[in-house]
Amino acid sequence: MWFLNLELRQALYLCPSTCSEYTTGEGIPKDKDYEPQTICEHLQYLFALLQNSKRRYIDPSGFVKALGLDTGQQQDAQEFSKLFMSLLEDTLSKQKNPDVRNIVQKQFCGEYAYVTVCNQCGRESKLVSKFYELELNIQGHKQLTDCITEFLKEEKLEGDNRYFCETCQSKQNATRKIRLLSLPCTLNLQLMRFVFDRQTGHKKKLNTYIGFSELLDMEPFMEQKNGVYVYELSAVLIHRGVSAYSGHYIAHVKDPQTGEWYKFNDEDIEKMEGKKLQLGIEEDLAEPSKSQTRKPKCGKGTHCSRNAYMLVYRLQTREKSLTIEVPAFLQELVERDNCKFEEWCNEMAEMRKQSVARGKIKHEEVKELYKRLPAEAGSPYDFISLEWLQKWLDESTPPKPIDNTACLCSHGKLHPDKIPIMKRISEYVADFFYRRYGGGPRLNVKALCKDCVVERCRILRLKNQLNEDYKTVTNLLKITVKGNDGFWVGKASLRSWRQLALEQLNEQDEDTEHSNGKMNGNAQNKDESNEDKREEEEELNFNEDIVCPHGDLCISENERRVVSKEAWEKLKQYFPKAPEFPNNKECCSQCKILEREGEENEALHKMMASEQKTSLQNLFHDKCRPCLGSWPQETDELYIVSQFFVEEWRKFVRRPTRCSPVSSVGNSALLCPHGGLMFTYASMTKEDSKLIALIWPSEWERIQKLFVVDHVIKITRTQADRADPESALYTSEPQLCPECREGLLCQQQRDLREYTQATIYIHKVVDNKKVMKDAAPELNVSSSEAEEEREENKPEGEQDPDFNQTNGGAKRQKISHQSYITYQKQGIRRSTRHRKVRGEKALLVSANQTLKELKIQIMHAFSVAPFDQNLSIDGKILSDDTATLGSLGVIPESVILLKADEPIADYAAMDDVMQVCMPEEGFKGTGLLGH
Repeated sequence: MWFLNLELRQALYLCPSTCSEYTTGEGIPKDKDYEPQTICEHLQYLFALLQNSKRRYIDPSGFVKALGLDTGQQQDAQEFSKLFMSLLEDTLSKQKNPDVRNIVQKQFCGEYAYVTVCNQCGRESKLVSKFYELELNIQGHKQLTDCITEFLKEEKLEGDNRYFCETCQSKQNATRKIRLLSLPCTLNLQLMRFVFDRQTGHKKKLNTYIGFSELLDMEPFMEQKNGVYVYELSAVLIHRGVSAYSGHYIAHVKDPQTGEWYKFNDEDIEKMEGKKLQLGIEEDLAEPSKSQTRKPKCGKGTHCSRNAYMLVYRLQTREKSLTIEVPAFLQELVERDNCKFEEWCNEMAEMRKQSVARGKIKHEEVKELYKRLPAEAGSPYDFISLEWLQKWLDESTPPKPIDNTACLCSHGKLHPDKIPIMKRISEYVADFFYRRYGGGPRLNVKALCKDCVVERCRILRLKNQLNEDYKTVTNLLKITVKGNDGFWVGKASLRSWRQLALEQLNEQDEDTEHSNGKMNGNAQNKDESNEDKREEEEELNFNEDIVCPHGDLCISENERRVVSKEAWEKLKQYFPKAPEFPNNKECCSQCKILEREGEENEALHKMMASEQKTSLQNLFHDKCRPCLGSWPQETDELYIVSQFFVEEWRKFVRRPTRCSPVSSVGNSALLCPHGGLMFTYASMTKEDSKLIALIWPSEWERIQKLFVVDHVIKITRTQADRADPESALYTSEPQLCPECREGLLCQQQRDLREYTQATIYIHKVVDNKKVMKDAAPELNVSSSEAEEEREENKPEGEQDPDFNQTNGGAKRQKISHQSYITYQKQGIRRSTRHRKVRGEKALLVSANQTLKELKIQIMHAFSVAPFDQNLSIDGKILSDDTATLGSLGVIPESVILLKADEPIADYAAMDDVMQVCMPEEGFKGTGLLGH
């Protein structure tokens, strides 16, 4: 459109180049490509190519790149027009030539005034403003002139909107309207088809018909009536599509020199017949609906469009159109580009010619060989890949060498199952193919593998025989075996032998089919199949369930039974490699010795557990335990062991035959590497109380006798006044290590902000009240509410360690590692589990995910679009969508409050919602805003 504005094109050609070699007349270096430096130079070069290039279309990629635009993102054409005109005006304002400097104002700039008239005194206030386009509301209108009339209509200022009159010195009722003072040579009219829909919360397109004429008389709309204001239509920009977020732009532009109309549709440029504008198919909607309105009838010289987006009118004059010459250096660049284009065309023509020649040769070759391709009866023949043969017939280019490796079996011969993908051809044609194209291996009449055929027959015979043999074996198992003629077979193997046999036969069948690793030419598939085989091999095969770890017969007679010799021989047909144990076979001697030792150890463990339980009865039952919060009066000393030691010891005492005995007290886990205590007295009364157990002095004496103690940890109370408990001082041996304690606290805080998978809770509120659960499904929910209810409403007795034998210790953090580092990971685990309430949902999140990503999760869980979400935590509003959850102070088990603003009810068109929830940035970050 701008190219066919002759005045603008001429002014840009007059703009001097910044490249010295072009302006000094030395010519353009042939070994150097032209690279425009400014926006004006890019536009100059584009216009010169559009004017004199031999190409069918011009690629504006350099211009697009110079502006910093993203070609993958659709933008608004009206906004681009405004911003680019502003950028061009600012760039040309530095030129010395006034015809160049003022071209944008002369061609596109007009003036109007905002006029306000006081109803009381009649005072008129006028604010003059420049415009480069008129933005016209089309809602409720059918004709362009109606849109212009509404744009200029009078507006009443009354009530709260009253106008402050300088003459009356008070607010008065008034009228306001726009008066057109002057119009530019090129009048841009923007039809506001994209409007904001308050019901859905996003933009929509108005697909209503607007009528416009080829001649537009603007005199009735002007304040001064004594000028020439007749305009003729010069361009129509079409937006094809029903949505405001997608579609296609097409430009219809009139050539002022010839009067012919052109349609510009990307790389397709079409000249219209009869020098007439024909909108045609551009008026069809991409997605027709039942409620489409019929197109109004248009008279001569008028048009109706539901997709017209920008209308450009040119002032009608009697002057002859300009003759514009391309500057010499630009013309030379165009000629150089034309030469490159012609060379490319010649290369393409030569390549096409060579391709046709090769095709003729190939055609003759195929024609000659096709007749001799079938192998006659009794004549020698070869097998060849059917896929390769099809490529030879179909493609004009020579095929790759023949590759028959995919059809070979493990013996290096032709696999019988690969016959369907092979073609039997005559030896004469096969000789020609291998001589001409190479490859191999050749597969002649002797290539079919006899071994694979025999193996396949054996497998098929056993498959057919399996059901009969199953009945036979079942009857034989009913017969009682007398003497030593029988064999030991595992009961589990007998229960599933038919299934095992069938699976084994199927595996052998597949092995014969896939015996060649190169069959599919896919190394990855081969690796995967090998891995699957290794996993299958780890499973027990037939009769391996009675093999002990030493490879002999297991000692447990409950797991095996004797079967007759006839039954065993039938089973051996299917499992020839199964371990064989005759009836008189002795059990494993090593297993017998281990069994006796195990029985002795169990008896020893029971005795040890009974002795320890009696000696430390109160510690086992968790009764009469000392507490730091209310120090017992009967002693001034208490000892400390890790809670992990106590729990492991209790497990052993409860189940001495199943758990290993506890031989030592590992207190080093409570100390830092320097030997100092990791906990303060205050922390041991609160958050760290779950990690330690307090021991009475009498119990400590017994513990030292029963266990090996690596470090003694003691808390001592010193009290100056027995009557005043607050005067007491508490000291520990060893003393607290302040540096390591500080490091532990820092690590705990860091862990709270560097989690990779943690649960947080979103609580939806309406007017600060709890709401019922939404019907939308939960995404990434950590656990069901029912489970949490059960977990938190446990019976009172379950707190007793005797009651909860299995889960108590298992769910606690182990503290057996000999380093204080173990405790650096306790920060997250120590937090009290939050109990979900109605209207609340649990989400799995990580510390490095952004608030924007969390809002998407919330949208799926609560059906509230991100732009409707108001989130807060502990009274702090969460608003920065780019910030991470860790930086916002969201830690595991946090509760985030969600308050929704007018949520969108209809989420059927989720794509539209996703587009709306992402904020529109327009041309932010591009060269259009650089000035």
